Amino acid sequence: MLSEHKLAAQATFPAPAPLPAPALGEPYLLTPGPLTTSYAVKQAMLRDWGSWDGDFRAMTSEMRQRLLAMLGDGNGEFDCVPMQGSGSFAVEAMLGSFVPRDGKALVLVNGAYGQRIVQTLGYLGRDHVAIDKGDYMPPRGDEVAAALDADPAITHVILVHCETSSGILNPVAEISETVYAKGRKFLVDSMSAFGAIPLEVGDVRYEAMVSSANKCIEGVPGFGFIIARKSELEAAKGRSHSLSLDVHAQWAHMNKTGQWRYTPPTHVVAAFLEALRQHEVEGGVAGRGARYARNRDVMVSGMRELGFETLLKDRWLSPIIVTFFNPAHPDFSFDRFYELMKEKGFIIYPGKLTVVDSFRVGCIGRMDEHVMRKVVEAAGQSLREMGVDTAAPPAAAIAERAKLAA
Repeated sequence: MLSEHKLAAQATFPAPAPLPAPALGEPYLLTPGPLTTSYAVKQAMLRDWGSWDGDFRAMTSEMRQRLLAMLGDGNGEFDCVPMQGSGSFAVEAMLGSFVPRDGKALVLVNGAYGQRIVQTLGYLGRDHVAIDKGDYMPPRGDEVAAALDADPAITHVILVHCETSSGILNPVAEISETVYAKGRKFLVDSMSAFGAIPLEVGDVRYEAMVSSANKCIEGVPGFGFIIARKSELEAAKGRSHSLSLDVHAQWAHMNKTGQWRYTPPTHVVAAFLEALRQHEVEGGVAGRGARYARNRDVMVSGMRELGFETLLKDRWLSPIIVTFFNPAHPDFSFDRFYELMKEKGFIIYPGKLTVVDSFRVGCIGRMDEHVMRKVVEAAGQSLREMGVDTAAPPAAAIAERAKLAA
C-alpha cells in the first residue's frame, strides 16, 4: 500500500525543493498538533487586530468561506462556525449542540479521543453507548449496523476520523453508508485529518464535522471550527448545555454581525488565514495530503530499516502520525531516546497504547521528506548512543499487531 500510495502521490504532485528549516532554530514538532508552522504564519501574528473592526470581520468571513470550499460542492447546505478554545472545546460544542437532550449517541471507540467523546457525553448528560475496539482496531460497518438494529433509540453515530493515539485512519465512508442506510445521523471528529484527508460531502455524508486551527492546515492553537448542515444548525437552537459553546448562537451572531460573540483569538485567526492561503498554493487537500503521504512513506521505510516495527499494517497507516513499538533491547529507554532526538532537533510523541509500549512520530506540519530522512538518521544515531544494536520489538508486540485483519 505504501509504495502504491507514494507513486500515485508523486505522479500528481512532484516533490518540491526542500522547505526552509524553522527560522528561529527551534526543533521540529513531530506531533499531531501543535506542529511546526511556517515563518509567514508566525509573522502574521505580529500585527494587532480589533475584534469588532471591519478588517477583522472580513478576515473571519474569508476564513469561513475558504474552509467551506474544502467540502466540495455542498449546494449551499453547509456553513462554518469557528469556536474559541482548543479542539476539545469544539468537539464538546458539536456534541452539545447536535445531539438532542433526548437523543442517544453510539460512539465508535478505538483510542483516546473516542474515549474522550464518551467522557464528554457523560458530562453533558447525553445518553450514549459505545463500541469499544480497544487501542486501535477499526470499527466496521457490519458491527455498527448490528448495534443500530439492536437499539432503535440511537439517533447519532460519532466517529474519530483519524485516531492519533494509534495513527489509524478509520473507515469513515464505510461507517457513513451504514449510518444513513439505517436512518441515523453521523457526526465526525476530523480534528487531525481535515485539510489533508478528503472529506467532501459528495463522497461522505455527515451532518457535522469538527477540526481545529493547529492541525493539517498548519495554523497555531486557539480555535476550532464546526462545519455543519444549515438545517442542523437551525435545529440546534436552544439545545446547548453551555452559553459559550452554543454553536447555534455563535452561528446566528456571526451571520448577523460578522463578529464572534466573545473575544476572538485575533492573532490566531490572522495566522490561520495565512495558513489557508499556503494550503491553497500547495494544491489544497490533495497537495497537502500528498506531502504528508511522502513524509510517512520515507519515514516508515527508514525506521523499518533500523528494525523498528509499526503498530499498524500498511493499509491502516495514516499520513498523520505513525505508532512504533518500543525496541525490546534492555538498554532502550523511551525517555532517553526522546531527549536524544530532541538534542538533534526533533520532538517526538509518547505512545498512548495500553497493551504494549510505543511511541509516535508525526508526519504533519511544515516539513517534508528531506526532513524525514534526517529524522531517521537521528533515530539511528540515538540508538547507537544508547548502545541499542537492534530496534526489534518484543514478540508480544508483533502478536498484538497480528490481531488486526489484513
